[in-house]
Amino acid sequence: MKQSLFILGLAASATAFSGPSIAPNTRPETTLFGGGRGGSTTLEGKKKTVAHVRELLDSSEMIITVPASGIKVSQVQNFRRSLPEGTTVKVVKNKLMSRAIEGTQYEAVGEMLRGANMWFFIEEDIGGTVKAWNAFCKTSQLIESHQILGGNIEGINYDSAGVTAISKLPTKKELIGQIAGAINAVPTKVARVIKAPGMKVARAIKLAGDEVNGVTSD
Repeated sequence: MKQSLFILGLAASATAFSGPSIAPNTRPETTLFGGGRGGSTTLEGKKKTVAHVRELLDSSEMIITVPASGIKVSQVQNFRRSLPEGTTVKVVKNKLMSRAIEGTQYEAVGEMLRGANMWFFIEEDIGGTVKAWNAFCKTSQLIESHQILGGNIEGINYDSAGVTAISKLPTKKELIGQIAGAINAVPTKVARVIKAPGMKVARAIKLAGDEVNGVTSD
């Protein structure tokens, strides 16, 4: 009887001195990278992530990567609202990104899979996306630590400077508008040529061609 009471006493003492139970890791950073409440911890979740990334790649004109470390989930959620339509931002683990790019035009991106990455999948508005990210970095004081690392368009990798240069090019819609404007201007140029008298016809033709091509005379 005494021995039983002694054992029970030891058990009670051990319980009293044991530390509090540790809750599962549910830090915001864990969720951002697909862990915790994220969807990249189970095999099924990883498969869904890879499939989703493949869909994004299929619809993207360009993808861009930036550092993901040090960014809170709440910051990313707020930042998403500033992105142009057709752009998706997503943190993808390197192993899953590596699987997703297999057999696609973005395989060269494998060279960029170092460290923690956040990816932009851009359907069209590259300039608007880069502008939104730069504004976010400025307001969040991340300009020095979270500059664009690189990007890929049509299977070719570009560094930060290359991405910036590409972002300044006109979008497809803008190009279509410029071409349409040039086409609409053609009838006016033709009418001017027809009305030009005698010896001036040749010069009128040249001027009309130059104006359509954006060349101005002195």
